[in-house]
Amino acid sequence: MVDCPLNDAPFSVDSPVLDVYLNPDAIAVVQKNWPGVRTVWPGLISTSVPSFGAIVTLRSIAPTGFDALGRLDAELRALPVTDVDRRARCARYDNDVPQFDLGDKANRPAVLVFEKMTGFRDGPSVTAALVAFKEMARRRGWALVVSDKGGALTPAALKQFNVVIWNNVSGDVLTLSQRAAFKQYIENGGGFVGVHGSGGDPETFWPWYVDELIGARFGGHPGNPQFRDARINIAGPSNAIVAGLGDGWTMNDEWYSFKSNPRRNGARILATLDEKSYSPPDHLVMGDDHPIAWTRCIGKGRSFYSAIGHRPETYSEPSHVRFLEQAIEWAAGKDLSDCQKG
Repeated sequence: MVDCPLNDAPFSVDSPVLDVYLNPDAIAVVQKNWPGVRTVWPGLISTSVPSFGAIVTLRSIAPTGFDALGRLDAELRALPVTDVDRRARCARYDNDVPQFDLGDKANRPAVLVFEKMTGFRDGPSVTAALVAFKEMARRRGWALVVSDKGGALTPAALKQFNVVIWNNVSGDVLTLSQRAAFKQYIENGGGFVGVHGSGGDPETFWPWYVDELIGARFGGHPGNPQFRDARINIAGPSNAIVAGLGDGWTMNDEWYSFKSNPRRNGARILATLDEKSYSPPDHLVMGDDHPIAWTRCIGKGRSFYSAIGHRPETYSEPSHVRFLEQAIEWAAGKDLSDCQKG
């Protein structure tokens, strides 16, 4: 496979840690300059996917003031990138094009649930979300299919669907040609729904996806406790996505903060967190305007992202289910008042 991202990129402290640990010489360089790296995160050095090493870099996990980073970077960059390295890097991508049976989809939305993960995978959450999506499809009459293959995001495959749901997708999962096809699909009028982990990677390697389609970069979430009760406030004017949700609800989940406010990047904020209700640590405070779900118009396309949904139980919480269900309807093109008609 020749069009996988980072195929020819030099080794560096900005490479996915996974790629560094696929090469014995790179491992030796890291261990020489940073003997304690193995203790940073026990699962960091796993070379089989999904792996946390696919969504962090040595720079991002280095302790503050780590003075060997520059030397480490220079020594890594001096290593040759061989055909063995390229094959290892590309092994986590695929060109498998599934055949979908959508039945008679006339006059009903066609929905693709995409579930490929090379980074972090929380199996119970992914399963619970899919169960909820299938039940929504039954209620609404959607034609819904599921795939964990990057080959599902090709021009021929994508033209069958009104909306693609990224169900807690993590890691870099698309080849360059698949990226181009998905970007064109969105800009030409397709719909995107991203759920929780689909916007939660510490490091990403596709700027358009995180900066344009999502609209904000993950900043972190609380720990100890990781899951907390928090108040979700409906923030925007009444529209089809928030219909029937009143002024908000309270639920228990893992709550993301972002490195910047997506409102400043043109997002229409639908829901915010009341930080007083769950007290994030100082480095995760966003203040009175802490977005947790929003929409964006991308060309003629529609993008909805919600950071809610780590705990499996959230996918049976009535307000959250209603929120997602109405968002999928919007992204599929039922209400085109916010974005140009595709």
